[in-house]
Amino acid sequence: MPELRVVLLPVGLAASFALLVAPLRRHLGMVLAGTALLVGLAGPAAYTLQTVSTVHGGAIPSAGPAQSGASGFGGPGGGAGGGPGGPGGRAGGSIPRNGAAGAPRGAAPGGTAGNGGGFGPAGGGGAVGFGGRGAAGGLLNSSTPSAALTKLLESDASRYTWVAAVVGSNSASGYQLATDDPVMAIGGFNGSDPAPSLAQFEADVAAGKIHYFIADGGAGAGGGGTSSVAGAITSWVEAHYTATTVGGVTLYLLSK
Repeated sequence: MPELRVVLLPVGLAASFALLVAPLRRHLGMVLAGTALLVGLAGPAAYTLQTVSTVHGGAIPSAGPAQSGASGFGGPGGGAGGGPGGPGGRAGGSIPRNGAAGAPRGAAPGGTAGNGGGFGPAGGGGAVGFGGRGAAGGLLNSSTPSAALTKLLESDASRYTWVAAVVGSNSASGYQLATDDPVMAIGGFNGSDPAPSLAQFEADVAAGKIHYFIADGGAGAGGGGTSSVAGAITSWVEAHYTATTVGGVTLYLLSK
């Protein structure tokens, strides 16, 4: 925070110098020591207050005020960073606090728009990076189900091991937090792990353990970052069950 620099540096230097040369008087020493302590804690305190006063969201919330630099890392709702040609789309961009209202949208890898900012080294081609939804099937996004969908998932929840299954743990997290019931995260963190297998998923469905499959925006077959196993599971569900839409989300009833 540049505004602190012009205050803390001279005050800190003055207090340090005074502690070295001032006569050893108890009250004066206490004042100088207290001043030095306040100067030492002012930076971390401002950093902390800036963090706790800002609403954050997504899988990688950042701490502290926005900074300027050659690379940027933005999460859901974050702005564009990254170097020239990188997923963020511009060099020297600010690194916004994730979830900050009004932050600009970034560009996800492959040139598609994402909810979040991008990450890429300055001057690089931007081949590797993270974006919002549209990159890795919502890698940095958690789901926010509507009241209607939450009520549907909670219905007869005790009858099932998982009230729903969805590709990626970030997508699963929002549904699980909303319902307080278990939701299967197919493929782990970003849907790239081959677990569960298609055979295991079919067996769980046959045993009536999974109530719904949620096709959560872009995380299905062929979605960036998802494994072939997650894609195969999605394709199998789409081929054998009928889609319905609740609260703007497509889902499939697997077990009655």
